[in-house]
Amino acid sequence: MRQYSKLIFAALALVLLVAPLLVYPIFATKLLCFALFAAAFNLLFGQAGLLSFGHALFFGGAAYCTGYALKTWGWNTEWAVLLGVVFATLAGVVVGVLSIRRQGIYFAMITLALAQMFYYFCVGAPFTGGDDGISAIPRRPVFGVIDITDDRTLYYVVAVTFFVAFALIYRIIYSPYGQVLRAIRDNEARAVSLGYAVDRYKLIAFVISAALAGLAGSLKVLVFRLASLVDVGWSTSGEVILMTLVGGIGTVFGPLVGAGFILTMQSYLQGYAQWVPVIQGLVFVVMVMLLPKGVVGEFMARVFKVQPAQVK
Repeated sequence: MRQYSKLIFAALALVLLVAPLLVYPIFATKLLCFALFAAAFNLLFGQAGLLSFGHALFFGGAAYCTGYALKTWGWNTEWAVLLGVVFATLAGVVVGVLSIRRQGIYFAMITLALAQMFYYFCVGAPFTGGDDGISAIPRRPVFGVIDITDDRTLYYVVAVTFFVAFALIYRIIYSPYGQVLRAIRDNEARAVSLGYAVDRYKLIAFVISAALAGLAGSLKVLVFRLASLVDVGWSTSGEVILMTLVGGIGTVFGPLVGAGFILTMQSYLQGYAQWVPVIQGLVFVVMVMLLPKGVVGEFMARVFKVQPAQVK
C-alpha cells in the first residue's frame, strides 16, 4: 500500500479541501481534531503495542493550557497552541518515565491512574473553572493576519495543521525508527537481544504521541471555545481507543475512519440522550464481531492482502 502513498495523500488533500463545502464546517473541524487525536494514540498502540488509558491527560491538559493562555493572558493563537503542545510533551515525559517499564495491563493501569489524578487536580484547581471549565475562549487571528472567527477559515487552518501532523505520523511509521517500534511490539525480548535500547524507543514514541494528542486538544479549544472536565475524563481516553479499534489498529488511515464513524454516529444519536453509550456499545460489539481487524484493516486484508498490526 505504501507505493500508493502519493496518490492517497493527494486524495486526502482533495477531501480536506472540499469537506467544508459538503459538511457543516464545525463538525468537519471537530472530526479533524479527533482524527489527529486517534492517529496520535494509534502511533503508540498500533506501532509500539502500548495501550494507554490516560491519553485524555495530554488532550485535555493541552486544551486547558491553550484556553487559559488565550482568555486570561491574552496570548496570540499560535503561542497558546504551542503552550498546549509543550505541556503535553512535558507531561508525556513524566508519565512515560513512570509507566514504560511496565507492560500490558500494568502499563495501562498506571496511565489511567495518573490521568485520573490529573482529572481530580483539574476539578479542584481554581484556574480550570471547576465543573464550568473555561468558556468563551476568544479566537484571535493566527500570526496576526488569519482571522479564524469565521468557521470555514478556522477549518482550513486546522486542516493544514492536521495534514502536516498526519504526514509526520506517516513518516515516523515508515521510517527505520518505526520498524524498530514494530519489532519491539512483536517481540520485545528479541529487540533487547539485538541491542536496541527498548525503553528509550518506547519513551520517545510515548512523548511524540502525547505531543500530537496535545496538539489535537489545543485545536479543539479553537473550535468550541471551551475547555472542560470532559476533555480530561476517562471517557475521552476510552473514546479514542474505540475510534482506533473501529478504524483498525496499526493501520495508517484507520484512526481517521474510526473517528469519522464514531463522531457521525454520536451526531445522529444526539436525540437519544442517555441511551447513546448503550447504542454506541452495541454498535461496537457488532463491528468487532463482523470486522475484527477494523474497517480499514479488513479492507487492506481483502483488497491489498496486507495484514494490519496484531497487538498482543
